Amino acid sequence: MSIKPLVILPDPVLRQVSKPVERVDAPLLRLADDMLETMYDAPGIGLAAIQVGEPLRMLVIDLAKEDETPAPHVFINPEIFESTDDRSVYEEGCLSIPDYYAEVERPAGVRVKYLDRAGKAQEMTAEGLMATCLQHEIDHLNGVLFIDHISKLKRDMVVKKFRKIAKEKAGRLVG
Repeated sequence: MSIKPLVILPDPVLRQVSKPVERVDAPLLRLADDMLETMYDAPGIGLAAIQVGEPLRMLVIDLAKEDETPAPHVFINPEIFESTDDRSVYEEGCLSIPDYYAEVERPAGVRVKYLDRAGKAQEMTAEGLMATCLQHEIDHLNGVLFIDHISKLKRDMVVKKFRKIAKEKAGRLVG
């Protein structure tokens, strides 16, 4: 397993729509393991393949706290097929938008279809933080970021800040 570099805003890769996984095989499972290691190292609770530059419909989540046994989930070709009318608000952050957090309102519960590590079809009913995390990561697979769910003014300020940081980094690399 290895830690992969994270794709950071404003990289246009984050706006790509990811392609469905055709086959669950050893290279895909290696990528899933690398994504988990990358997520743990960051540290984070969810990571979509596009965030490590792989435009595939796969994501990993682990909501276990630091003092708990890891409980990793791998979701291949995840699809939300039902959402509750109830809403919940969580302060979200993103490994691709470091050190920025904002309150986002989403459905409080979802039902998701996906393939597991063995390539078997599964369904999950999720509520609370798991529901929020699944929606956040599935958004990534569709080229949507959590900042797309906040006001245009706040979003524009965040994007401007990250463009400036990227420009400064590029200047240091050239000079």
